[in-house]
Amino acid sequence: MNPRDYTWIIGSAWPYVNFVPHLGNLIGSTLSADVFARYLRLKGARVIFVSGSDVHGTPIEVEARKLGVDPKEYALKMHEIVTKLYELWNISYDNYTLTETDVHIKFVREFFLKLYERGYIFTKEDELPYCPVDKIFLPDRFVIGTCPYCGYEEARGDQCEKCGALLEPKQLKNPRCAVCGSKPEWRITKHWYLDLRKLEDDIRKYIEENTNLPENVKSASLSMLKAGLRPRAITRDNKWGIPAPFPGAEDKTIYVWFEAVLGYISATIEYYLKQGKPAEEALQVWKSPNTRVVFFIGKDNIPFHSIILPALLIASGEGYVLPYTISATEYLLYEGQKFSKSKRIGIWIDEALKIFDNVDYWRFILIYIRPENKDANFTWDQAVDIVNSIINDTIGNFIHRVLSFIDKRLGGKTPKISKLTEQDKATLQEALETYEEVDKLYMDIRLREALHRAVDIARIGNRYLNERRPWDVLKTDIEEAGSIIGVALQFVKMLAFALYPVMPSSMAKLWNMIGYDDSITNHSWDEGKEPVREGLQVRDVKPLFRKVSKEDINKRLEELNKDRQERWSRKYPWEQVALQLQISA
Repeated sequence: MNPRDYTWIIGSAWPYVNFVPHLGNLIGSTLSADVFARYLRLKGARVIFVSGSDVHGTPIEVEARKLGVDPKEYALKMHEIVTKLYELWNISYDNYTLTETDVHIKFVREFFLKLYERGYIFTKEDELPYCPVDKIFLPDRFVIGTCPYCGYEEARGDQCEKCGALLEPKQLKNPRCAVCGSKPEWRITKHWYLDLRKLEDDIRKYIEENTNLPENVKSASLSMLKAGLRPRAITRDNKWGIPAPFPGAEDKTIYVWFEAVLGYISATIEYYLKQGKPAEEALQVWKSPNTRVVFFIGKDNIPFHSIILPALLIASGEGYVLPYTISATEYLLYEGQKFSKSKRIGIWIDEALKIFDNVDYWRFILIYIRPENKDANFTWDQAVDIVNSIINDTIGNFIHRVLSFIDKRLGGKTPKISKLTEQDKATLQEALETYEEVDKLYMDIRLREALHRAVDIARIGNRYLNERRPWDVLKTDIEEAGSIIGVALQFVKMLAFALYPVMPSSMAKLWNMIGYDDSITNHSWDEGKEPVREGLQVRDVKPLFRKVSKEDINKRLEELNKDRQERWSRKYPWEQVALQLQISA
């Protein structure tokens, strides 16, 4: 497949903005999506990279109630923070928006009203937990009680965190409201349901016939289908959300998971509108057979992207393209434990920038250990080793050896490749084949493997320099020495392209250091196969990276833990974020 033949809509899962994302959230969707989008742009493909903050729902409403603020104020402040953080992490969204926009609200209401008119939505009464003190119906996770299986007293109404048992609120012993602690009542309420039974055959056909879906997505989806799809309530009784458009549903809102997945379409519409183009043009892209839609999510979000969204799109009858593939990562652990805000386990993405001030270090580390096929464990020892051994010693050292040789021994001008031995040709071929492998791995969204193979280009280069010893050859044959360095410089050029999706700032700097006057983004991936042209003036040659010490990292972590005591004591979440963001509270 030539990616230039298609328009690629890249969507990363919409973060729920009750707090700042942590490293596991970042690698599970946002960062992985950014790497793939940057790669596709280098390949010359047309890319529309969208996502946004999921700002609606009971959790936001409850948190706002606890703090005595308006849910909208809470959500918009947190959206501002997350947006700023993604900018600091160099996430190259074409449109990062939120679910509280006129475009999104209008699209969602019109979309679901059409499904209702087409007969895919029906009403049913349910008995649900209601808090008489807070005067709200409680979602499953906002009912807390004793687990009937293990006796854990802080089990949620949807799952026991201790034993892992899946629960329903009525199963809990001594249930209480998670907001105020009072005992909930059970009240009858009416809700609107998406009749997934009508769509089950179409969804099964989509899953079974889509050869691009990774195994974890396909197996999880087929497992759900085997159990049979049941109708899912698409309305809620909370006030903070998109008003349901159905007749008689004036006091209901759309369940956040059903409206957020439609955000990929509304965000595309908004992107077009910002460019002065009509909304219909964006919808045409979403309905074109030449469009490829790719989602990046954590594995817990698989059903909403592989079953719920395709079901909605099929039910609309509008001819929307279904997801081409869905990249769902496994979990990233932190020092062997699950990330947990309540238990203060993990590192949040604002805190991370206080440990490594070069965000490219973080981007590299997270992609290097990306949990593609199984859970991965982040440790500080591993992170330090990756920075020192891989980024600095392997990649950085090779690049500096080549460029400093040109700067100090060849008059600062990139040399001509004119005399190649069989060894030179064989090593060049080895590097080119590795570069082709990196290309294929990126295209297959095997980002971790792609990065590992990209590092191998630097290893080939270091070995090549050690074997050919251009510093010795220079004493007797300047032309041959120049050719050796020219070959090595071609490896550096390959690295600039191969690493750019992961380390955009560093590789942009390298590109200019080689002697190019423009941006690397003005060039294409295939140019990495060509030698650097003769006569460019290398400039500002200095090491791209530097080592970090474990002692320094431990010191920064100690300072961070001290800061956390104040951070977590602050009343408002937006006051708990690093002051360096310079966002007003």
